Amino acid sequence: MIKKIFVFITLFLVVSGGGMLGGNILKKNNIQLEARLHYGFLLSQHLELERFNSHFPMFEISLQKATFGQGRWEKKYDYPLLGTSFLYNDIGGYKEIGNAYAIFPYINFPLFRDDKSTYNFRLGLGLAYLENKFDNINNYKNFAIGSHLNIAANLQLEYRRQISKRLTFSFATTLTHFSNGTIKTPNYGLNLFTTNIAFAYSLSEPRPYGGRMLLPDLYTFEFDGRKYLEINVIVVVSNKDMSQDIGERFMVYASYFNIMKRVSYKSKFGLGLDITADLSDKYFLARNLGHSSSSNDLSYIKTGISGAYELVISRTSFLFNLGLYIGGKIRKHGDAYQRLTLKYLISKNLTANLALSTHAGTADYIGIGLGYRLRFIYARKVKHY
Repeated sequence: MIKKIFVFITLFLVVSGGGMLGGNILKKNNIQLEARLHYGFLLSQHLELERFNSHFPMFEISLQKATFGQGRWEKKYDYPLLGTSFLYNDIGGYKEIGNAYAIFPYINFPLFRDDKSTYNFRLGLGLAYLENKFDNINNYKNFAIGSHLNIAANLQLEYRRQISKRLTFSFATTLTHFSNGTIKTPNYGLNLFTTNIAFAYSLSEPRPYGGRMLLPDLYTFEFDGRKYLEINVIVVVSNKDMSQDIGERFMVYASYFNIMKRVSYKSKFGLGLDITADLSDKYFLARNLGHSSSSNDLSYIKTGISGAYELVISRTSFLFNLGLYIGGKIRKHGDAYQRLTLKYLISKNLTANLALSTHAGTADYIGIGLGYRLRFIYARKVKHY
């Protein structure tokens, strides 16, 4: 056990730190080391998971950077914290699940700030490793997770208080979610709700933020204040392993069309049209109708309309969609769906995308793909002085 934890902490330091702990880089980047102690319980959103109800501690160590305005987006977001965390917990000591380890990068946004305190919202996304997974012979009571490797998502509301120039105290409530996106069934996922306290220590003399008369350079991919409509086209592909249920794997092909309006440096709002060809739906439709799954019947394809919001952070953005299906005969999880798409701008208009599609908190699939955007700029009024 100690050996495994040591290996994960070593990996964490390599992933998050790299060369950051060199003397000059340390001083230039406001690096902090933070230790956090959690206590909480498993939120059993399914009847099959109620046997795992218990309270347990969770341990977290983070390496983070307190931004101070090196990039324009840092000032626009009121100087957030950027970091990487390592998590460990035993999820109540149940041998069916075993210990859980996670490593995830995060961004901690200030919501309100005064001279000594901040109220923050943290968003993290990374990888988790669960020691024990479902097996229909040796571990049939673990209905939660069908794979060792999973996605780890972390949401946190936090109060931070400056104790001294280098030392900070934190109190927070956190939701941590482990899921494999139905890459391997079963996939009910694990939701861990915890409260926690933490202390962060600056490893060098902190560099102050603010006080700049000039903002950093405006890059070509950043918002320049011009109003425009944007059409986004995203295509992703995924694979669902349902071998534990019906002994087969299925491909998922999806296209998302969003028309977005840029309203500020940070935000876009819009509407979406979503088309999903999930070949597991084709299988179930054929079984229900009593014909071959090789049939040309396309009524299994789901179409949906959604509201969209995009949070833009430099080249990276988070696209949130809440939608309703309007087409498709197979809707195993109901009519409503949610989707989070992580986008990264590779070039001026081309994006790499990671999409998580869910139904009421249950992951449907995780897709990867590419996207392209078209922008239509409004004519704007010119002020004369």
